[in-house]
Amino acid sequence: MSRMIRGGRLSRMETNGDRRALPTARMPRKQILKRLWSYLGRNRALLLLAMLLTFLSSSVGLVGPRLSGLAIDAIGIGAGEANFPLVWRYSALMAGSYALSSLLGYMLSRITLRMTRNIIYRMRKDVFDKLVSLPVNFFDKYQAGEIISVISYDVDTVNESLSTDLLQIIQSVVTVTVSLGMMLMIEPTLTLVFVVTVPLTAVYTKWITGRTRPLFRRRSQKLGELNGYMEEMMGGKRTTRAYGREAQVLAGFDEKNEEAVSAYTTSEYYGTMIGPSVGFINNISMALISIFGALLFLRGRVGLGDISSFVQYSRRFSGPINELAGILGELQSAFSAAERVFRLIDAEPETADAPGATVLTDASGDVKADSVYFRYLPDVPVIKDFSMHARPGDLIAIAGPTGAGKTTLVNLLMRFYDIDSGSISVDGHDIYDVTRSSLRGAYTMVLQDSWLFYGSIFDNIAYARSDATLEEVEAVAKAAMIHSFITKLPQGYDTIIGDDGVNISKGQKQLITIARAMLSDARMLILDEATSNVDTQTERRIQQAMRTLMAGRTSFVIAHRLSTIRNADNILVVRDGNIVEQGRHEDLMDEDGFYAQLYYAQFETY
Repeated sequence: MSRMIRGGRLSRMETNGDRRALPTARMPRKQILKRLWSYLGRNRALLLLAMLLTFLSSSVGLVGPRLSGLAIDAIGIGAGEANFPLVWRYSALMAGSYALSSLLGYMLSRITLRMTRNIIYRMRKDVFDKLVSLPVNFFDKYQAGEIISVISYDVDTVNESLSTDLLQIIQSVVTVTVSLGMMLMIEPTLTLVFVVTVPLTAVYTKWITGRTRPLFRRRSQKLGELNGYMEEMMGGKRTTRAYGREAQVLAGFDEKNEEAVSAYTTSEYYGTMIGPSVGFINNISMALISIFGALLFLRGRVGLGDISSFVQYSRRFSGPINELAGILGELQSAFSAAERVFRLIDAEPETADAPGATVLTDASGDVKADSVYFRYLPDVPVIKDFSMHARPGDLIAIAGPTGAGKTTLVNLLMRFYDIDSGSISVDGHDIYDVTRSSLRGAYTMVLQDSWLFYGSIFDNIAYARSDATLEEVEAVAKAAMIHSFITKLPQGYDTIIGDDGVNISKGQKQLITIARAMLSDARMLILDEATSNVDTQTERRIQQAMRTLMAGRTSFVIAHRLSTIRNADNILVVRDGNIVEQGRHEDLMDEDGFYAQLYYAQFETY
């Protein structure tokens, strides 16, 4: 059955593994706000309670300035006019209102903290869930440090705005509204001052925020690039020291660091301009109020208490406007971070299973490929007219020079990449007619770059089967020639190995991953340069042990060291994406073709 895949996979980078930063295309602000609101909506009860507490705390606190003015009026101007019982009453009520406001503020902070926890957990989980569903080629395409930056820095930045800035906006609105109402009650004429200063603040704020949003977007991008560079350099630190490239690495870091710091400084410079500039405009309003208030007092239109209350309310009125301007600056950073978060969440996942796809069960390992074509980039074919047939229990070796397409063939068998045309089947089922998870579950694999996680040796080997017993783990460890090494360790199989096995040798890491593969129940095995990090003597023993333990399994072995595949049932010789020869080792040597050239080249002496 022939199959043509048109689309359905992400555009790919060059086959040399170059990666780039995450996309930073602008997302409409309304769309960002709508999606951010969806996270708040999951905590609707807490949000409503927080809004209520915010309203009550702000409202109660705003009673204080009026009581202060009444207390001043109760004192009077001339001697003997003071009504101290009334002064003490107003003072006590004022202290009570501030105490109640503080208590409500404390309750608000507890509610906000709980809501913050829920939001950041959900958003980070959504990002990581998407990462798990993304195709392998996504991670070939983008730097790991960039992705980590989104999960950590960008999610935290967004969360700070969701949990604090929103409530601050509500509090500011309440404060501005109540303060304006009280000022209108005290002396409407004085409020005309804000007819000039408020529009001036609005115009300036709109202008400056329009300048800062692209700067905050660039800041997030440059920080992600810096994290990506650090992750890459830390992963290759041994190579760096081996080749004495520390100076070049430091120069590269200095360049990335300078770009990140410059982007941060520029964005913060314009962002921090908002608060002081708006504060200056508000101070002008305070000066005007003082001047006109004094004139009205001299004319007997207002008392000292009223002026005192008005000044305090004017500060409450101007303060939130100043704070809102600062919040708008923070929101620019949050919007830029949210763009990166949502771009990652919106990344195309692996194509869905075909409607009615069946679950591949009890696979015997009969694998066929018929006229398969594949390319990473348009007009650059990697696999051309590839056909082969692996019967159950066969050991299929794939040989060829670097870049011939050997590892790509394995990726196609497991649907890490989708073919352009042709067909691949397992036990007569086209791999596109079965579920992707069941197809991959039918394989176990050992890669050239072995992977171990932080944990015990037992857990790393038993990763292939969660129900494996110690006896089963020991059996495969013995077959992989690693048991004696493990038993000599202080805690044996309970010994903790570092992240990615940094405290054991590469050969020992590879032996542990081979033991892990042996433990799997899968009927098909893929070995991609699986013995590249072991010495020749151990390699031979492992080959014999694996032949015994994997009887009845279909095995695909990729190797540059052709001495390891002499006993293969069929050797596929790949060159420029084509199978140029195939057969058993002896037959291929008798043909004295390309395979023979590769074989003899490995044993030439100079």
